[in-house]
This record gives sequence, structure tokens and C-alpha cells, in this order.
Amino acid sequence: MHIQDIFAQHRTTFSFEFFPPKTDAAGEELFTTIAALQTLQPSFVSVTYGAGGSTRDRTHDLVVRIERETNLTAVSHLTCVCHSRDEMTAILERYAASGIENVLALGGDPPKNSAHDREKDAFRYANELVDFIRSRPGPNGRGFGVGVAGFPEGHPGCPNRLQEMDHLKRKIDAGADYICTQLFFDNRDLYDFRERCDLAGIKVPIIAGIMPVTTKAGMVRMAELAAGARIPAKLLKAVSRCTDDAAVARVGISWATEQCADLLHNSVRGIHFYTLNKSDATRQIYQNLGVESSVALRAG
Repeated sequence: MHIQDIFAQHRTTFSFEFFPPKTDAAGEELFTTIAALQTLQPSFVSVTYGAGGSTRDRTHDLVVRIERETNLTAVSHLTCVCHSRDEMTAILERYAASGIENVLALGGDPPKNSAHDREKDAFRYANELVDFIRSRPGPNGRGFGVGVAGFPEGHPGCPNRLQEMDHLKRKIDAGADYICTQLFFDNRDLYDFRERCDLAGIKVPIIAGIMPVTTKAGMVRMAELAAGARIPAKLLKAVSRCTDDAAVARVGISWATEQCADLLHNSVRGIHFYTLNKSDATRQIYQNLGVESSVALRAG
């Protein structure tokens, strides 16, 4: 389903994010997870794209398999880094031929442990990629649905928050349909970001990114992945009291549940769960909210 139709039908969207596995065996394990989460009836799911397009084929293969073997709508991530215009054209043509209707357009990170000249990339910034995607025909004679990233705590590459909103506005003006935020642990950051968007004239839906803490090591990795996500002292203190990862998971899932309940109370347009290719934490959050699927959350 096209993302514009999803937003038209769902007052609040609920979505899950996965990353493409590196092996066929891991791929089968992931697909079991996806099948299990299918019962929660998300509005859509998304699949990430490795640095420099390192998992390009696996991303495409997983998205196509989701479209063909489940009743889920899949959104494929696409990044500017390490791609020529011809490569981008081929990727979008392949998506269109496979029935993939939606793309999340990102600037992307350069490959690790290798030098990369961004001057050689066809697109240096996400707004340029959005504009290009908009110029290409999608499946069914309709253009692609396009999402972009937002940063409630501020973009790590742009300390000037006013300038940051100008950059985000350019992505929206280029044709983005919605914003999916980086993970955050304090809802006040999301509400402040939402107000900043409103002041900047950004009117598209904003989906809040949630990733529950499940291990102490994972919490450290989260902060690294999110380029310095701020972890509130109250959460740090609660995690520090835990004696094992099972206790950490209970604390993290409880915290994420409270975040979700508060976000729903404050009319968030959507919640996006960063699953890390696992199903337990997301399922427990739904159980804590007292529902069996997204249908009940959308109705409430």
C-alpha cells in the first residue's frame, strides 16, 4: 500500500524496522520474527540499508519477500552514499518492477574503514535524493511514497537547530510524505521537535522512533547508533540497579511502554519500533499497553 493511503486510513500508524541479515540462515530466522510480528498488524515495516549500500541486494530481497509472502507493506531504505545516478535509477526501476511503493530517503553513512569521496556521489544530501525519487515512476503508474529522517535531539552534523530545520524543510519541500525520527528516550524532545516543525511550516506526519533498552551493552550501542542519543539520568539509574540483562529488559520495556502511552495521549501521528530484528520487546510493549494488535491502538 502507498504510504499516502496508509496515512489517510490510519489516524495513528505503528511500524517496525528490521535490518537485512548477513547470512541466509539469519535471513530465515529474521523472517520467522517478521511472521510473528505480523500478528500485531503494523501499518508498515521498513528495512534498513547498510553503509555505502553494502547490503543493497539483501535489502531489496528482504523487502520483496515481505511484499510477496506476508500481508505487510514494506518500506525500503535508500541512501545517497556510494551511488551514481545510473545506480539509483536501476535500484528504483527494480523496486518499481517488484511492486515496492515506498522508500525512506537518507543521506547515509560512509563505509567504515575505507576512504570515500562524497564528491563522487550523485546526491550529497537527502533532499536531492527525495527530488530524484519523486521524478521516477513507481509501480502501478504512481510515484513512490517517500519518507525522510528527523532528529528530536538535533542532527549530529548540524549543531545550529535553526539551520537544521531549514535543511529538514528542504527535504519536505522536495516531496517527502512523512518524517520518521531517530530514537529518543525523553518525549519532551519529540514534542519540542514537533513544535519546531510546525513553526518551520512542516506539516507532514511525524512518526516517533522508539527503541527499548534490553541490555546494558545494547544501551551503549544505541547511543552510538543514534550519534549520541541522550539517555535520561532516571533511566541510567534504573538500569544501573539491575543485576542481569533480564532485569535490564524489564526496565527498558517498562520505560518504552510509558513513552508510547504518553505519545498516544499526546496525539502522536505514528510510533516506529526499532526492533533490532527481535520480536519479544515489541510484543511485550503491546501487552503492557493492554492490546493484542495495532488495530486496538488505532481505535483508541
